[in-house]
Amino acid sequence: MSKTLDPDSLQRQVAQIIAAAGSAPAEAEQVAANLVLANLSGHDSHGVGMVPRYVDAVAEGGLVPNNAMAVRLDGGAMLSIDGQRGYGQVVGVQAMELGIARAKLHGSCILSLANAHHLGRIGHFAEMAVAEDLVALHFVNVLSRPVVAPWGGGDGRFGTNPCCIGVPLAGAAPFVLDFATSRVAQGKMRVAYNKGEKVAAGTLIDEKGAPTDDPGVVVVPQAGGLFGALMTFGEHKGYGLAVACELLGGALSGGGTWHRPADTARSVLNGMLAILIDPARLGTQAAFEQEAAAFVDWLRQSPPGAGFDGVQIAGEPERKARSARRRDGIVVDDATWSEIVEAGRKVGVAV
Repeated sequence: MSKTLDPDSLQRQVAQIIAAAGSAPAEAEQVAANLVLANLSGHDSHGVGMVPRYVDAVAEGGLVPNNAMAVRLDGGAMLSIDGQRGYGQVVGVQAMELGIARAKLHGSCILSLANAHHLGRIGHFAEMAVAEDLVALHFVNVLSRPVVAPWGGGDGRFGTNPCCIGVPLAGAAPFVLDFATSRVAQGKMRVAYNKGEKVAAGTLIDEKGAPTDDPGVVVVPQAGGLFGALMTFGEHKGYGLAVACELLGGALSGGGTWHRPADTARSVLNGMLAILIDPARLGTQAAFEQEAAAFVDWLRQSPPGAGFDGVQIAGEPERKARSARRRDGIVVDDATWSEIVEAGRKVGVAV
């Protein structure tokens, strides 16, 4: 079962919970708006279903409300920033705003962000950059219970480690490629488990390392308190990109990598390396705009393949989902809604 909720009403209720957990009103509104935008974009894994985990993380001390970013090194076009365990939806935006300003000033900016609590949908940050006509590349690692197995391995050793690339397209909506390096995001397994659904073959292994279609193996403890693991996309290729995200987003940012036994902490810390480029300052702006438009047009001329309506460009599914869900409402399954209600109860909010 599920319920369909008005996005604005849902955002108000989420903001109430976040505020009751300790955030100032402006921060609560910013976090709630980001979560609801993820739902509107079709990414329920990064939406309001995260609220229960945030409430628990605040109670544990792993997430610190009202903490702002701190600049550890300012090299002009090179920035090292510490998120100080603040809400990723807040410190991530603060870091990107500074990085965008520097890229506009210098033509490019290399930005590292460490110790941010869950950044949420990384595409949000790429969308910030392309809105300012900048190219953006993001490499992110995840410091939480490791849920993804290395290629050739039989248990979880790292996180879903997303990679994101945003490219502005003159006169058209931007290209925004945002994906987990696991076959699916961990949050999608939580959603599937709450809905009582199975998942596609090749997505998961169980706590013994055997293939399974049960998303519960990475959501709740199995025999002996063990968990299963997600598989990387693209076999060894996705695995290689996941390791790159760990090394760049985690090690290079100074936030650290995961190399310890799993724990039960509810906090989710992210490190991110972002590279921002201003095509206008690179000297290739005219050719860039012409060639990008020509290539996208060339792709769209491909006849629809079997089972498809036509070729899409990264970012289009999210934009279509926003239009539909803003009109029709956001569907939340009953199990997820119950968890949100319980999270509200923990902080004295009746949802």
